[in-house]
Formats: sequence, structure tokens, C-alpha cells
Amino acid sequence: MGLSVNTNVGAMVALRNLNKTQMALEQTQLRITTGLKINGPKDDASTYAIAQRMRGDIAGMNAVKVALATGDSTVNTAISGGKAIADLLTEMKAKVVQANQAGLDSQSRTALHNDFTALRDQLTTIVQTAEFNATNLIKISATTLTVLSTVDGSTITVSAQKMDTTTLAINTSILTSSSGASSALTAIDSAITKVTDKLAALGSAAKQIEVQTSFTSTLVDILKQGVGNLVDADLAEESANLQALQIKQQLGVNSLAIANAGPQSILGLFG
Repeated sequence: MGLSVNTNVGAMVALRNLNKTQMALEQTQLRITTGLKINGPKDDASTYAIAQRMRGDIAGMNAVKVALATGDSTVNTAISGGKAIADLLTEMKAKVVQANQAGLDSQSRTALHNDFTALRDQLTTIVQTAEFNATNLIKISATTLTVLSTVDGSTITVSAQKMDTTTLAINTSILTSSSGASSALTAIDSAITKVTDKLAALGSAAKQIEVQTSFTSTLVDILKQGVGNLVDADLAEESANLQALQIKQQLGVNSLAIANAGPQSILGLFG
């Protein structure tokens, strides 16, 4: 093609390359700003879709972790209450054993009975207050607790372990008579055994929840790492690209300026 002021092929080529450099520069700056090499479906549709599904799985597992944490706290509250009840039963047994002494006078029996009753009342208070998130596993009206354990809806079932005085059969025990003290000793021994068994059941459930929580946390970490491998930008590489593209941009601007100056040479033909 001859010289022309209407069509500057050199300028068009320089401008096209400059625009490509500018687009690449904007993309690199976005990656550096967000820390992601895949910021949307137009960057890589399939990778973006996979990452989004994995992010959904992570959100679901985080919800499961919350449910497990709530269940764990509920069971641990029941265990703490059960341990306090076990300690009280030990103190109550001491009173019962003293009341079973031969020849004990009525005033001593009354005093021991009052102490026994006070401890029993304290036991009732503990049962009523061993509650977390409106759930009490040891009161007389306690029901089974169901804890979400997987995103698929699987659950861990924690059976109620009632430890009230009626369930433990010590609500009517008295120490004011020899026969009453004897019956109370049998009842208190049975109550201690029951509470020990119930605490063991709660401990087993707590351990199951703890193991599932640990496993779920590990899965979340693995998925996060997987998402990172798919979409995270290599900032060292992007930094190097940024510097290279900035240089290309400057060169492109200079090239365009040279190409635009080309038609000026036509004026020399008319000098």
C-alpha cells in the first residue's frame, strides 16, 4: 500500500496490540487485588463451577460444625451436672451411713436427716439448671437429643439420662428412723450406680460428637485447600507479569506514537 493519511496500518496494529496489553494488565491487576486467578466464569468456566460447588460443601460443613458444637456443649453441660450430682450422692451416703449407727439418738437422726434433705434439694437444683440452649438431658422430662453430623442429614442420637431424685428413687428417703436409714442406704447405693452408668453413657456420646467434629474440621480444611489450589493466584508470578505488562504498555504507547507520526512524512513530498 502507498502512503495514505486515511489508512494508517501501522497505527492500527500498534493500537490493537496496545489494547491486548491493556486487557492483560487489567486482568493481572484484578488477580493481585483479589488474590484469585479465577474471579468469575469467564476466566475459566469449568474451574469456577467446581470451585463454587466446593464452596457450597464448605458452607454446609461449617453449618454441621455449628450443630456439633451446640450438641457438644449440651452434652458437656449434662456431664458437668451429673458429676456434681455424683459428688452430692457421695456426701448423702456419708449422712446415711452415720444414720445407720446403732443406738443413735433422735436429735442426731433429725440433724442428719436435715443435712440429707438439704443435699437432696441441692441435687434437684442442679438437675433443673443443667441446661444449654434450652435443652436439659438430665431432668425428669428430658428427651432424646439429635445432633446433625453430616451435610447429608445423618445424626448422632444422645439419649436422655435422667438424674432427678424421683428417677434415682431417693425422693422419699428419710433418716429419722432406723428402718428408714437402712432403706435409704440401699437407695443411695443404687442411685450412685445409676448416676455412674448415666455419666458413662453421656461420656460415650460426647466422645462420638468430638470425633465427628474433628473429622468435619479436617474435611473443611481439605476442601478449602482444594479451592485454593483451583482459584488462588500465584502472587509472585502475577507481580512479575505486572511489571512485564507495564513495560509492554509503555512500549505500545511509544509504538503507537511512532505509527501516528508516519503520515507526517507525506508533507515532505509537498515541500
